Amino acid sequence: MFEVEFRSRFSKEKYDALKAYLEQHAENLGEDNKDCYYYIFPDKLLKAVNNLSQKTAKLSLKFNRIGDGAVFPETEFYFPAEQFDNARRLLDGLNLPVKVMHGPQQRINYRYKDCELALKYSDAWGYHLEIEQMINSKDGQPMAEAHIHQVAMELGVQLMSEEELKEFTRQAESKA
Repeated sequence: MFEVEFRSRFSKEKYDALKAYLEQHAENLGEDNKDCYYYIFPDKLLKAVNNLSQKTAKLSLKFNRIGDGAVFPETEFYFPAEQFDNARRLLDGLNLPVKVMHGPQQRINYRYKDCELALKYSDAWGYHLEIEQMINSKDGQPMAEAHIHQVAMELGVQLMSEEELKEFTRQAESKA
């Protein structure tokens, strides 16, 4: 499976307006607050995620960096939330040559017009939205990207370009 994902950043006012709109026009999949640790490699991103709302935990490996393309393979491994601290100790004990960022996220997930939306707030990103679709092969990328852009236009949000994502991410990582 491949994830096609785009992001948009905006003001608190836009966040509130989007939330109100999505509550009326989208399927609310629920609160999805998380405590995340990001292990940043030169060519990929490993996340340790304690999903506080769902009481689950996972490791997620994205086989690219944010800003290095909108479509990428991703592998996830779920485990009991009670084991989250052990997973963190294991990862930290490896002394991997990576930078580690920590950040809680406030998040509400929605399904809207065949897309998964995550309306979020975090200290690093501020108010933002992720719009994604899962596809079976990269052949579906052009159609998924076009659909995501259409949904973004309907919602009145400006998707970040790859260059904007890359620059923003590098700045955020440099502060960690």
